[in-house]
Amino acid sequence: MEPQANTPTTSQAAGRILPLLVALFVGSGCAALIYEVVWFQLLQLTIGSSAVSLSVLLGTFMGGMCLGSLLLPRIVSPRRHPLAVYAWLEFGIAASGLFVLFGAPALGAAYDALAPSGYLGIVGRGVVAAACLLPPTMMMGATLPAVARWVRTTPDGLAWLGWFYGGNIVGAVAGCLLAGFVLLPRFDMTTATFVAIACNLAVGCVGLALAGSLRYEPARDTLNAGADSRGSRWPLLAIALSGRRVSRVGPDP
Repeated sequence: MEPQANTPTTSQAAGRILPLLVALFVGSGCAALIYEVVWFQLLQLTIGSSAVSLSVLLGTFMGGMCLGSLLLPRIVSPRRHPLAVYAWLEFGIAASGLFVLFGAPALGAAYDALAPSGYLGIVGRGVVAAACLLPPTMMMGATLPAVARWVRTTPDGLAWLGWFYGGNIVGAVAGCLLAGFVLLPRFDMTTATFVAIACNLAVGCVGLALAGSLRYEPARDTLNAGADSRGSRWPLLAIALSGRRVSRVGPDP
């Protein structure tokens, strides 16, 4: 007999944890927009062009978040506790934010010593900057799909997905205002970055604590979806061409 994912104790705990997860997503969104405002200022100094800096930032931010949400089901096994995955993503974002703060200017200086000047030099610096920003933005995009795996196993979890997204937006607005009107005018990019890192670390620590205290059993359709994505090398292309779901390669269980 298969274990039940939602015992009464687990269901009650999930009901109490869902509002806390919304608060964590507020913190995640706040940190993400602090990074975005800081990175725009940093790119202006590194690239030397506001138009190119804004294009690189928005393109990398949106593209990285899209890639992160698409790649998480293919890279991370659904058997891993989603809250632990979410916590480690937050730790990874914090580490990447620290790297971008100190590494991007150093890479830009090294590129300037080797790259040509003029328009080609600006484009080249933009490519280097985009490569630095892609890993943290991909991890940002993977946070919501990671938590959604756990939410799907709770009785009322699906009804809370909109709250998670809304909480992330509220945090993003708060982070933008905090960075634009408080942290950067009164302090500097280093202080603003460390505030965002502190938010990531706090969210990650709470996520790990929740993962250690809450039981998780992956939903059967989640396991099947993971098998489907690993069974086809190009699942999205196959779906687009055939108009149907890609079947799993291999014998049925």
